[in-house]
Amino acid sequence: MKKYILNSFFAAVLLFAASCKPEIDTPAGTSAGQANFGKYISVGNSLTAGFADGGLYLEGQKVAYPNLLAAQMASVGGGTFTSPFFSDAQANGSGYLNLSALMNGSPTLSNVTTNLAYRDATHLAKYSGEIQNLGIPGMRVDLAFAAPYSAANMYMERLITDSQVGTTTYFQFIQGRNHTFFSLWLGNNDALGWATNGGVTTDATNVLTDKATFSMLFSNLVNALTAGGQKGVVGTIPDVTAVPYFNTVTVPALLAAAKAINPAAVAVFIQTTTGVRAATSEDLIRLPFQSAGLFGTGTIPYGLDPRNPIANNWVLDKDEVIRVKDYVNSYNSTIKSLANSKGLAIADTYTYLNLVKAGVAIQGININSSFITGGAFSLDGVHLTPRGNAVIANVFIDAINGKYASTIPTIDITKYRGVKFPDK
Repeated sequence: MKKYILNSFFAAVLLFAASCKPEIDTPAGTSAGQANFGKYISVGNSLTAGFADGGLYLEGQKVAYPNLLAAQMASVGGGTFTSPFFSDAQANGSGYLNLSALMNGSPTLSNVTTNLAYRDATHLAKYSGEIQNLGIPGMRVDLAFAAPYSAANMYMERLITDSQVGTTTYFQFIQGRNHTFFSLWLGNNDALGWATNGGVTTDATNVLTDKATFSMLFSNLVNALTAGGQKGVVGTIPDVTAVPYFNTVTVPALLAAAKAINPAAVAVFIQTTTGVRAATSEDLIRLPFQSAGLFGTGTIPYGLDPRNPIANNWVLDKDEVIRVKDYVNSYNSTIKSLANSKGLAIADTYTYLNLVKAGVAIQGININSSFITGGAFSLDGVHLTPRGNAVIANVFIDAINGKYASTIPTIDITKYRGVKFPDK
């Protein structure tokens, strides 16, 4: 069976969840407070859509955090929430990674290729009808205003008519929804795409969005979503180095493995923009490197000799880490400032996921950012497991309740799984 890990360039994230308010009584002891959850929409990227394990598929869609959040909103007057689910017959959607074996800590990942939802080689089956979960994998703040991207992104293409493809922007797509409440978790990919490509820019999906441009465009998004006086919640952008994608394949572990075979190995060497040097623990190796089969190969051992260093695109070196953190901090400053100016709730996922990275006990369950075993992140090392989605949904719930004096009940995360382990 082929072993590999899909490289995920879709990272991160806008959130809008939608609800239609039915004629129901709000249970005693609960309240919407100062908010109206009658129709909730969620704006965002892959994290909003339920992307997981390197793909978009039905199980992940159902446990996307806006869906979990909307279900809790129902107890305080929220209505139905519609998502563009794949059919049961095409439940595996775009395909995804499956953990088929785990031997001595070494995973074997295989790609699920049955019951997919492709209508041809590059296009997913169309979805029509009301949509309130507006998350599009791969969406960025800058690309939200680019009409051609709706043709290039198969996840958005499936949600719009043929006449809209290539002419409608995501910014236009999210408008006119008659919402009463929204969540917005977007901007992660404006930094993550560059980081997951090792700090190398090759196209529009992996460039670092200019800080001033980000501020202007994010302001346009917030203004559009609050144009009718609607309340909502915005999420901060996570620290890209808090995910398993960047903290699983470590320099010390690589060197130790090399020394076990060749005690003469003295260092791991990497190519940076300023030249070749020995790597340190401050340099972050991308997760797919562990299954690439390159390390130590060749007459001049790859990565173990300065004449044959690990290529720049495999490593987010320490200077690139500093740079991407600076951009994320700038984006988050913009997000918080705009949210405060509009009186919106702020779900600080940046701070929370850094707590998860260190390890935290939630409702009696220990979760952390360890690959496979940590419980929070799926097999692509970037996106969330069902349990991770439940945890993040509670971060949004706490932010909403704190801002609007509502009493949305939090989610029991013990009902949701982490990574699915192979049957014994």
